[in-house]
Amino acid sequence: MPPPPVVLAYGIGVDSTALLVELVARGQKPDLVLSADTGVEKPATYAYLDVIRPWMDAHGIRHELVSYTPKRFKHWPPYYGLLEMCLTNATLPSKSLGGSSCSLKYKKAPQDAFLASWQPAKDAWARGQRVVRLIGYDAGPRDTLRANHALSIEDPLYDCRSPLREWGWDRDACVARIVAEGLPVPPKSACWLCIANRPEEIRELPRWCLRLIVLVEARAAPRLHTVEGLWRRSTKARPGRMTDFIRAEGLLPSREIDRIWRAAPRDLIRFQDVAAMVPVGERPTMQSWLERFNAGLMTRQT
Repeated sequence: MPPPPVVLAYGIGVDSTALLVELVARGQKPDLVLSADTGVEKPATYAYLDVIRPWMDAHGIRHELVSYTPKRFKHWPPYYGLLEMCLTNATLPSKSLGGSSCSLKYKKAPQDAFLASWQPAKDAWARGQRVVRLIGYDAGPRDTLRANHALSIEDPLYDCRSPLREWGWDRDACVARIVAEGLPVPPKSACWLCIANRPEEIRELPRWCLRLIVLVEARAAPRLHTVEGLWRRSTKARPGRMTDFIRAEGLLPSREIDRIWRAAPRDLIRFQDVAAMVPVGERPTMQSWLERFNAGLMTRQT
């Protein structure tokens, strides 16, 4: 009986990149490298794909980038990705509301959907085997908590493993391995809307990301009763709303923040109302509205 296929869940961050490099060096190249695109990964993360994809190609590694695709839009303009979902439903990512469904819906689910139609996985399941899924949890204390939970879940389809932990590699070891390979070290992999972003990471974001953060919080504000914003609640280190941090730090002019907060949500609601009257096949997409917003057309309204 052939061995089950091995799939690396590649988050395009430090740990999973070090894992990929070392697996290849040990002659244990995965059969597939699979990444999920939420649509709001940091710009530096997308840029790193231009570095690591040629490296994978040179080593004969198949890499697939998948994403969650909604199938039913009801009366909404068609939307795709986490940002457009938040704007459509006037909400925040699940983690900001105390949940975790954004990771399940936009990362795990599209990978599972791809593997459900991947022939090597289907063949393995037909043989009664489980697909080996490699996850880049390192041996540091932070990832230990995450790994203890994730790897304890029994899955009839997947045998989840964390080789970095088996090797005793912490984050510093991962960084050193990437440097030794001659590759640049990738940035921290995270959505720029994520509650996990620290203040210094928000300072590093480009202006267009900051404007969209303000837009998301402004759109969701009327429906928020138990949290303040993307950072949930204020602490001594930072406010609950990223918008307040962006304003206090002068990352965007206050007048621009005020225009977004005042005009953009109203314009978006009008756009949704008009779109609802159009047959779904002819309906303008949320992306078309965002293109106008990014061009500055929304924020000049009074």
